[in-house]
Formats: sequence, C-alpha cells, structure tokens
Amino acid sequence: MAEFKKSKLIKHKIIKAALEMFLEVGYSKTSPQMIVRELGISTGNLTYHFPTKEHLLSVLVEMLCEFQEKLLEYEANKGVSSNMSLCIELMTVAAACEENEVARDFFISTFQSPMCLEHLQKSHVERAKRLFAEQCKDWSDEQFIEAEILVHGIDYATIISNSDLLPLDMRISGALNQILSIYNLPEDVRKEKIEKVLALDCRGLSKQVLNEFKKYVEQQINAE
Repeated sequence: MAEFKKSKLIKHKIIKAALEMFLEVGYSKTSPQMIVRELGISTGNLTYHFPTKEHLLSVLVEMLCEFQEKLLEYEANKGVSSNMSLCIELMTVAAACEENEVARDFFISTFQSPMCLEHLQKSHVERAKRLFAEQCKDWSDEQFIEAEILVHGIDYATIISNSDLLPLDMRISGALNQILSIYNLPEDVRKEKIEKVLALDCRGLSKQVLNEFKKYVEQQINAE
C-alpha cells in the first residue's frame, strides 16, 4: 500500500511539473531530461508512468476538452448559444496562437500527435452531435466522424497559416464559414455569427481564456 501511494504521488508530481513546463516553456522545448532534473527522479521512473512525452501531452489535452465543455456550460448559462460558443472557441484558439508562441506550439503539437488528435476527435464528435442535433438530425455516427475530420483540418490550417499572408480576421471568418457550412447552418445564420465573433476583442479574449485554462489545469493538478 505504501509503495502504491508513493508511485501515485510521483505520477502526480510528474504531471504537475510537465504541464507547468508545457504551458510556460512550451511543449517542444520541454525535454524528458528537464522533467527528470526538476523532480530529481530517474529516467526509468518517468518512463514507467509515461513512456513518451506525448503521453503527458495527452493528459493536458484531456484537461483542455474538459475545460472547453465547462466554458460551453458557462456561456450557455449567460444566454450564449452553443453554436456561437463554438465560434468563439475557434476564434480564441486562433488568436492565442497568433499572440503566444507557447500556445501555438501546444496546439500545433496537439494536431501533430495521433494520440492527442484521436482524443480530440472523439470528444468533439460527441459535442457536435449535441450542438448540431437539429441541423444534422438525419446524420449517422460515421457522418459526424467524417465532419470532424474536416473540421480538424480547417482548425489546423487556421492556426498554422502565415499572418503576413492572411490577416487573423480573414482566417477566422473563412474557417467559421466552412465549419458552420459543414454542419448545415444557413448562409444568413453563418454570416450573423461570424459578424458577432469578429466584433469581439479576439486578442484580449484569447489571453483571458488562456489564463483561465492555466488556472483550470493548476486546480485539477492540485486536486489530485
């Protein structure tokens, strides 16, 4: 029992140290050796709990999905429609990647990780079924899966695009129009939602959401 508790404590310390580094230094710049040195543990101890750095990233992605769901609930309680909340989410992610290299590194790494991308797609497919139930009432599970594959491709293209070639508002507008079109929202509805999103302070809002996500991660870690 004592060994189990010790092992669990080390695992939590690894998660805490790694996630703090991912959000402050950047995922790409954080090495397993940095985590080992920070905690004073062996490399074997680290890989016993997390065979690769990607496994640690997947923990952060799980927290991101939970955080996004809580934001949807919070905004729904304020009277914001689910579709609008989804638009704001994409806008804040794109703006965060534009403003913050660490955030950009995190999201790009997430899209490039098969493990993380699989988790994101599963979570977002279930969310899409709920948010677009009315517009896609005749869709099968396979159609929602295919739609989310397209949506993730659009999301990825939005965050990696060169801002010198396409301004942020143009990327956000184009991405939202494509995504909402995939889920059968009429053109007038798409236009209205996009105009509302672009009227927001996207850069200021993205900083606020990013800080809230960091606080959420810290709370989750400390609660363990």
